[in-house]
Amino acid sequence: MQAETQAGSVPTRRRRREVLLALALAASGVTATTLTATGPASAAAGCRVDYVVANQWRGGFTANVTITNLGDALTSWRLAWSFTAGQTIAYKWNAVYTQTGGDVTASNVSYNGSLATGASTLIGFIADSPGANPVPSSFSLNGVVCAGPPVPTPSPTGDPVPPLPTPSRTPIGDPAPPTPRGLA
Repeated sequence: MQAETQAGSVPTRRRRREVLLALALAASGVTATTLTATGPASAAAGCRVDYVVANQWRGGFTANVTITNLGDALTSWRLAWSFTAGQTIAYKWNAVYTQTGGDVTASNVSYNGSLATGASTLIGFIADSPGANPVPSSFSLNGVVCAGPPVPTPSPTGDPVPPLPTPSRTPIGDPAPPTPRGLA
């Protein structure tokens, strides 16, 4: 009988400790989210791509592509886009190109991998085109769509700056003259 009492009391004691621990944590303001570690901040990404068809003829074209880094400095880059009309790259310069169907990736070579903020590099190619030759609709640099400068994100730390008080305005004009005593 004594063994049953002890066995029944161990889970009860453990449950009481768990409840007390949970209450103590709640009272101290500690929650699971404050114990979660955050990962390192990622580099800001932003870019602009200028795609220019320099020359075009029946069955092919030449294109020059200027990549401008508008985000944090890069030590290497990979530009991706899609051809939609069957274009295929035949000759290329200033990048290593791969193409699968219409999907094209151009990666830096040893001499143009580093792009400081605001820096540009020019790559190019000659491609076969079976008919129409539309310009690619979007480009991505290192997996981020090139849509201009990066959008700054607010810092998660720090208090917002309170607005400055607006000074009160006093009406300007001639006040009514005082009435002399005894004349009224």
